[in-house]
Amino acid sequence: MADHEDFDYNKPMSLRIWKKMLPFILPEKKNLGICMVLMLIVAIVDIVIPLLLGYAIKHNIMPGTADGVWLLIGIAVFLVIVQGITVHFFITIGITAEVGMCRGIRNAVFNHLQKLSLSYYNKTSVGYLMARTNSDTSRIGDLVAWGFIDFTWSAFYCTGAIIAMFMVHWKLAIIVCTTIPILALITWFFQSRILSVNRVMRKINSKMTGAMNEGITGARTVKVLVAEEQSLADYSLITSDYRRHGTHMARLHAVFIPATLFIGSLATAAVLSYGGYEIAALGANLSVLAIFLQYAGGFFYPIQNIARIFTDFVSTQANVERVSGLLEQNPEITDKPEVVAKYGDTFTPKKENWEPVIGDVEFREVTFSYPDYHKKILEQFNLHIPAGTYVAIVGETGAGKSTLVNLVCRFFEPTEGEILIDGIDYRQRSQLWLHSAFGYVLQNPHLFSGTIRENIRYGRLEATDAEVEKAAAIVHANDIIAKMENGFDTEVGEGGDRLSTGEKQLVSFARAVLADPRIFILDEATSSIDTEMEMLLQNAIHILLEGRTSFVIAHRLSTIRNADLILVMKEGKIIERGTHHELMKSRGHYYDLYTRQFEDEAMQREK
Repeated sequence: MADHEDFDYNKPMSLRIWKKMLPFILPEKKNLGICMVLMLIVAIVDIVIPLLLGYAIKHNIMPGTADGVWLLIGIAVFLVIVQGITVHFFITIGITAEVGMCRGIRNAVFNHLQKLSLSYYNKTSVGYLMARTNSDTSRIGDLVAWGFIDFTWSAFYCTGAIIAMFMVHWKLAIIVCTTIPILALITWFFQSRILSVNRVMRKINSKMTGAMNEGITGARTVKVLVAEEQSLADYSLITSDYRRHGTHMARLHAVFIPATLFIGSLATAAVLSYGGYEIAALGANLSVLAIFLQYAGGFFYPIQNIARIFTDFVSTQANVERVSGLLEQNPEITDKPEVVAKYGDTFTPKKENWEPVIGDVEFREVTFSYPDYHKKILEQFNLHIPAGTYVAIVGETGAGKSTLVNLVCRFFEPTEGEILIDGIDYRQRSQLWLHSAFGYVLQNPHLFSGTIRENIRYGRLEATDAEVEKAAAIVHANDIIAKMENGFDTEVGEGGDRLSTGEKQLVSFARAVLADPRIFILDEATSSIDTEMEMLLQNAIHILLEGRTSFVIAHRLSTIRNADLILVMKEGKIIERGTHHELMKSRGHYYDLYTRQFEDEAMQREK
């Protein structure tokens, strides 16, 4: 599987990268604008409160009078209420903006994933896609919403506080401001190193997600192979690496935070020293000192906040690039613009223009090799299957059986040559038109979380309950389903884990029956079903395939004796073709395969 973790983790802040997120940020501009106004109000209140305290000291506490004190209390209470209401609303609106952005990005990613070709999933791990869809989108939404809000408050507060300090006492204001460059330098020094470690930890975290996914999905294989110890060792290696970098991060924070507190304490000490001198020697007002102690104590958090936000934006660029890289991933199989204009696309089909599918299939001089794989699987391959033909494909592993049906389904396209459906190159019609004509039953079928009824209905979403049950009856699944706890309303579990492999296979057969396709693909679809059930299914399949073009990749050769045409493949070529009777009579490769398998099955029965 592709790693995809190939981004430059040392890039500086880049607006070009962040512009890619504008389509998801702009829909929330109203909420973000409201938050900006609310944060301005909060910053004004934070700036006014020290001035109010200074006024109270100067006009009430020092003179020892209560004149106007109730007005001051009223103003203070009013400011506190305003701040409380404002904080309530900006939290509510900020969360709305965050989840709105996350939803927009996730919908776009999921929508795009539906359009990507099968080849992309063959080379991309599930863990990678899950991390992009969940972790990266959450981080982007969180940073844009709350980073914007925090930056707005910090910028407003710093600007307002500096102006207020210079208006009250310019000498003390200079003393406080001289510590800002020192604080900025320390913050830059440590944040750059924290950022570097943080990037590495995010990369390791992505590996942990992938390893955890493989450990869960492959749990059965791990237990069968008694490989728990090795699986734990591999995962522990990743978590140990994460812990090592996490410890380094903690050490950096352990130095950085006390350093900034020390600078803040120096500023407070300087204000106390010079302010105290002015009060003692020059008779300055105590209220000035009180105001500056308030500002000096609260001035450094917003400075650190601004530095942190900038480093977070740089850090999150990797998340943005991963998400945007996924969104910019082009499907390897696409419809031409003129085809989309006539037939529509995956989500906006123009079914009124779809021609009915008859089922005639033809390969003309088809050459094919998989992407990033230079060996030709098929070369100048020719085959014509008239509509309604039952075709069985046999051969050893790697002979090209699955490649053949994947090309028919247009999961891949020919490197050279063309494939015709009803006499027309299938690239002249839409993928959805073609896929809507197919019924595909896999050896290991996938079921979606939900009930048996819902899974069968995936074959045709508008089908009634009666039609769903009729489809199940055709493949003899109704009796087995009736014995289950809730019948057709039985939950299948994630991926169908609550059902046996044979039961899942029956459900997938019923789903294909309900779709009523013109072309059937059965990829060793009966290999996971016991012999008794297989006999029932063979009768159902015979009825089901009648009048339809069918491609059956056969594992048990005894199940395809009634095929209209059997193709024997080897190394991407058809080495024999004919009916079962004809091929047995010729005593070629098919004869050898059949007799060998017959003997193996006989030996198994004797055991």
